[in-house]
Amino acid sequence: MGSQAVSAVGNAEDMEVVAQIGRGDSLEAMVDAGATHMVDLSVPSATADNVAFAIEHGIHAVVGATGWDEERLASVREQLEAKPDVGVLIAPNFALGAVLAAQFAAQAAPYFESVEVIEMHHPDKVDAPSGTADRTARMIAEARAEAGTAPSPDATETDPDGSRGAVIDGVNVHAVRLRGLVAHQEVLLGSVGEMLTIRHDSFDRVSFMSGVLLGLRTVAQRPGLTHGLEGYLDLGA
Repeated sequence: MGSQAVSAVGNAEDMEVVAQIGRGDSLEAMVDAGATHMVDLSVPSATADNVAFAIEHGIHAVVGATGWDEERLASVREQLEAKPDVGVLIAPNFALGAVLAAQFAAQAAPYFESVEVIEMHHPDKVDAPSGTADRTARMIAEARAEAGTAPSPDATETDPDGSRGAVIDGVNVHAVRLRGLVAHQEVLLGSVGEMLTIRHDSFDRVSFMSGVLLGLRTVAQRPGLTHGLEGYLDLGA
């Protein structure tokens, strides 16, 4: 992802790569190079410190790392109070199709009796479920709660091995790790006599770059914290 982002930014006529930072490198290289924006596609153990450094130095941040729970997001909001001109975008997924699919699923979820999420990724992915699946499940749960939709029916009484998957805000989420996959997600919505499937597939990491570039071009005009790339799209929601 990092290599793809460097290539995408380098090929953009309105942007320039001024520093590339890898594991173990000093973040001061961003400041020394005069960077105005940071793209963070690192890992959960590093990303919070990276963002805190960027905010402290007035650098806008576009972040694709996972591990951002409500406590960490609240910490970013608190730090941004002292830097009101800095923008931070934290996006579980930068593929525009994936962002739209999650939004469509949330819009459809109140109209169906049942809903479950299946996410499928390559086996080198370090977290499960994916940040996209977690975000999708929470959006679905929020939409169903606002509409007063009852929980999905489930008569399961015994599941010692966790076959029903993780449960995120009442939505079952299943994770597949398989060689040959990149990033894929299905949301299954069902009612008596029908099922709606909303699926997105990323076959190459280049699919995430349109969202990264959108984030970089927009973040300075959106000071404060935006969680989810849908916040930069005109979706009428």
